[in-house]
Amino acid sequence: MNIEAFQEYLQEKEISETDREDLFSELTKFQAYLKSEEIQLETIPKGKIQEYTEKLVKEENSALNIIRVMFSLATFLQKHDYTIELIDIIESYNAMDNLYLRLAEQHGEDIRDRIFEDIHIPPIGSDPDKKPEITKKVIKRLEDEVGVEKTIDILAPCLHGRPIEPIKKDREDFLQSNNIDEFLKIKKTEFIERLEKHKEEGTPEYAQYIDEDVITYVKNKPTITPGVRQGDKIIVTKIPYKMRDFLDAEDERLKRYYSCYCAWVRGAIRKGEEKEISANFCNCSAGFFKQYWDVIFDQPVKVEPIETPLTEALECKFAVHIPEKFL
Repeated sequence: MNIEAFQEYLQEKEISETDREDLFSELTKFQAYLKSEEIQLETIPKGKIQEYTEKLVKEENSALNIIRVMFSLATFLQKHDYTIELIDIIESYNAMDNLYLRLAEQHGEDIRDRIFEDIHIPPIGSDPDKKPEITKKVIKRLEDEVGVEKTIDILAPCLHGRPIEPIKKDREDFLQSNNIDEFLKIKKTEFIERLEKHKEEGTPEYAQYIDEDVITYVKNKPTITPGVRQGDKIIVTKIPYKMRDFLDAEDERLKRYYSCYCAWVRGAIRKGEEKEISANFCNCSAGFFKQYWDVIFDQPVKVEPIETPLTEALECKFAVHIPEKFL
């Protein structure tokens, strides 16, 4: 690999010299790790990045910089498989940390400490499939300590963020259309066009590649992003996290696994242990849509899960309550 060209690439991205040195230090260590197995940076097999970040975590070393530099390297080399694996590693990585902080803010440190007693929150870079063991304990303790209603209140704003700038553009489109049904139709068309562009260019939509079967599925499922209005609600289904695998899987449990985005849940689904996690945890996922519609409607909106893989459904479906002024 042309290291000098990659260094210039990082410099063009306005990454400071100190940061570049730190990133290259981690990349050099990873390169040495790969070299022991005669693997080059350009030909890293699936699972090897996660294997390395898990190694760092076990050795109590930070995996943050290797993840940062590998995201940049993936873009530089146009290695989309690397990007997908990295997203798998970091998806919702800070959700439990945010729950820890939010609990103290809303219910005090004593309650927070009782719920998280003897709990070690896995750091970024940990094997995602090991995280549900934490979720099982924390959410059960949370519901026992503060009750179901307050648990939902804590989770409903979502435990991780999403970019707001793209939503502001959609807010402008909504104001121009001044019609919910028309707006939903426009956004559905834009979503399909985006998927078609990914298919043509061979690039991923978030953490998955797109093919014609995926596009056909999305076209034929009206509720998939952004949803359809039914009375005073918008019903929205989240596109499965790994749609191609979802379509190929014959086992319903695997379909649920490939449908789910949440690293704090997925591993339990694959093991058939999803009933050990309260389905109320999916109010966090509902909060992802709440963040969107709060901006679109310019006011707080209630969003609740209808069904999810934790309720043995194949997909995640939510109800967005439309504010009265827009009905």
